[in-house]
Amino acid sequence: MPPTALEEAQRGSRPPAKLRTEEFRLGRPEIVGPDAPEPPFPIALEGKVQRGFGRGGKDLGCPTANLPDESTTAMSSVTKTGIYYGYAQVIPPKDEPTQLRRVDTKVLPMVMSLGWNEFYKNKRLTAEIHIMHKFESDFYGYEMKAIVLGYIRPEFDYISREALIEDIEFDKRVALNCLQRPAYQEYSKDPFFVLDGNL
Repeated sequence: MPPTALEEAQRGSRPPAKLRTEEFRLGRPEIVGPDAPEPPFPIALEGKVQRGFGRGGKDLGCPTANLPDESTTAMSSVTKTGIYYGYAQVIPPKDEPTQLRRVDTKVLPMVMSLGWNEFYKNKRLTAEIHIMHKFESDFYGYEMKAIVLGYIRPEFDYISREALIEDIEFDKRVALNCLQRPAYQEYSKDPFFVLDGNL
């Protein structure tokens, strides 16, 4: 069995990510995984959104929310690095003014990277969530809840930023397709989230 992401991080050394090949891009399926989540999924994560490197939105057109290291152990201890999909929700502080709209606080589809971001040569393991929704304001310091439901692909290194962006956009489509399946849609109403009327 391959080492988990956490085991790799604890060793302080990690195998180099494979360079993404053209053959991989051409052979990618538009939907992955079984018709219902299988162990170790679902995996529930929560924590306050932290400032990351600021590259997702600026460099890649894919803004991400970083969860604190300690909040991702539930996932990194049972999975390998790679790209995942599921649902996430941003929860504003109660009784405090917020610029978030009601639609911003709904349970929304997400894609998640758990890994080292080889293209940028990160020094530590990170968990970055991209919620597939257009936010008009940031939400640093706000609570985020996420349920990870499936695995899309391994983490790769890239010869160009354009190739990375191309895969990110494909990952988003795969995630949305996967979440259309009824057994996955059920998790958008999971009591782990703060459902309508309780925010």
